[in-house]
This record gives sequence, structure tokens and C-alpha cells, in this order.
Amino acid sequence: MLRAQRVETQTPMMYLMLLATTPTAAWAGAADVHWGVKYGMPAVLALLCVLGLIENYQSRQRRMSLRRARLMVKKTSRVSGWVALMCSSWAVFNWLSSPPENHASFAMILTMGSLATAYCLSSIRFAAILNLVIGVVPISVLMLSSGVPAEMAAATSLILATAILVRFIMQGHAMLASLLQLQKQTRDLANSDPLTGLANRRALDATIAELVKPGKDAPFKLALLDLDGFKPVNDQFGHAFGDKLLCSVADRLRECLGDDGLAVRQGGDEFAVLIPPDSPLADAPIADRILIALVRPHVIEGVPVNVSASIGVAQWPIDGTTADDLFDFADRALYQAKAGTRTPSVLNNQSNRQTAQAG
Repeated sequence: MLRAQRVETQTPMMYLMLLATTPTAAWAGAADVHWGVKYGMPAVLALLCVLGLIENYQSRQRRMSLRRARLMVKKTSRVSGWVALMCSSWAVFNWLSSPPENHASFAMILTMGSLATAYCLSSIRFAAILNLVIGVVPISVLMLSSGVPAEMAAATSLILATAILVRFIMQGHAMLASLLQLQKQTRDLANSDPLTGLANRRALDATIAELVKPGKDAPFKLALLDLDGFKPVNDQFGHAFGDKLLCSVADRLRECLGDDGLAVRQGGDEFAVLIPPDSPLADAPIADRILIALVRPHVIEGVPVNVSASIGVAQWPIDGTTADDLFDFADRALYQAKAGTRTPSVLNNQSNRQTAQAG
């Protein structure tokens, strides 16, 4: 999508540049060349540039999506390749039909156009390199085979400049990929819990904010969880043991939800689960499903620990039309459930703990 957005902002300059050079290119054409080459090709190129500007303006009014970005990259590569072939053919025909003293002008026009086009298309490696190859190789071959030292030297310089530009394009693409990876890592760190790897409250708030936007009415569920009996375990065996227990609970939630829901650690022993509108679990009794997933003992450092949870569930928009109302309802349901929950047991004694530590 970033490649498509960059092409979308850079191609107008390319179209304007080609449109500005078209009249002078037609005027500079060889006198003996066919009128279709002298005027027809520049006219077609100018028409394509005008159509490209119109399409670009209309495209920028629409929201960018992954599907549209892919289509744009493919279409840009295809269209720019045909335009480059037409420009290269125009230069070759004029070269072959003009006297030697005019050869350099066609080479310069084509070279500047190819280099500028490649720069505008640099975010799409294939399209940029294809334009350079189509635009530079034929005219360079003619210059090298002319036997004129000045033209041969110019062709050598042109090939070297093209090679340097290709290297810059490849390096720019690598830097772009690295930047995107860094942005993703930063975003993941900002939206994930460092201990369990689950999403954090920031990610949960952002997801709910997207689901309750005006115009969206698909129902979804929010479940808030508070572990029962976690504090005694944490106090008895230490924070490191408690952290491993939290990670085990997080693994159970992942296993329970799969890709059909979002598991969140809000902080401490508080978790949350979001069931989106299109989830297969939308109609399932989510509280019972979570409790069943947590009922098996957690084996931490060889010690079996039994921990359950109190759960409060709220459904949007029945239980709240805003994110705050939804959280308030789920909170009240959670504490009502917690009031009727007995403290679960730890399935071990101190001697078992000492044995596990010795092992």
C-alpha cells in the first residue's frame, strides 16, 4: 500500500514532464521520418499523459485498500512499460532517419525521460528497472555501434549512470522494507503486553473504537476476566512463579479463541476477551468456554496450580452504546460474578514446592 501511495503522489510529476517535452520532441523529429512517427507517437503519448493525470486525480479521491494497491502496482508496471517502448521506438526511428549530427539530441531526450520516469516509479522496482532497460539499452547500442568516439563515450557514461540509478532504487527499496519492519515492531510493542505477548489495553481500546464507529451496527461481545486466587499463589511462590502462571493463562486463552477472538491482558491478573462481529464464536457462551479452558491445572515448574476466573460479559449495543458504557456493564457483571465465587485451591503443599525446586 505504501508503494502504491508513493506512485500515486509521484506519477503526476512524471505525466507533466512527459507532456511538457512532447511538443519539442515532435518538432525535433527527423524530417524524413514517417509522419506517424514524427507526430503520431508524440500525440499518442500526450493523450496518455492527459488520461493518466485525470485517472490519478480520480484515484486520489478514493480510499487506498490492499486490493486497489495491488491493482495499481500491476497497472502502473504494465502501462509504463508500453509507454517506455513507444518512446524508445520513437527515438530509434528518428536516429535511423536523421543525419549523424542530430543523433545526440534524440539520445538526450530519451535518456532524460527514462531517468526521470524511473525516479518517479522508484517505489516499484520492476517498473522502474523495466523503463530503464527499454529506454536506455536500444539507444546505447546504437551509440556504441556508431563508431563515433564521442557517441561511444556518451553511451558508456549513460550505462554507468543507469547502473548507479538501479543500485539506488534497490537500496531505496531495501530501506523502505526495513522502515516498514521497524514500524511494525514499534506498533507491536506499543500494542502488546511484554510479559504474555497478548494484546494490551491500548490495542483493545483501538479495536473497540473501530467497531463502534457511526454507521457500524454489527454486535460484538466484550468479556472481562479477573483471576480468582492468583494473589495467594503470587505471595506464596513469588512474582517469577506468578508471571509464569499468567503466561500459562494467556496460552489457554489463545488456545481457546484461536483466530476467532482477541485476547488481552489489561494488567496484573486482569484479562479481557473481544469477540468480533464476524467471529464463529459470536453466538457461543464465551464465559463458559473460557472457564472450561482454565479448569485444567496449570503446571508451573512442576507444581500443579488450579486457578479459575470471574467473568463479566457485555454485548454491544444491547449493554452499552459507547465503549465506556460497555466496559461499565462488563465490570459490574464481573464483580457480581466475583462476589459469588469461592477462592480456588492450590493443588500442592510447601513440601511439594520444595521438591519441585530441588528437582
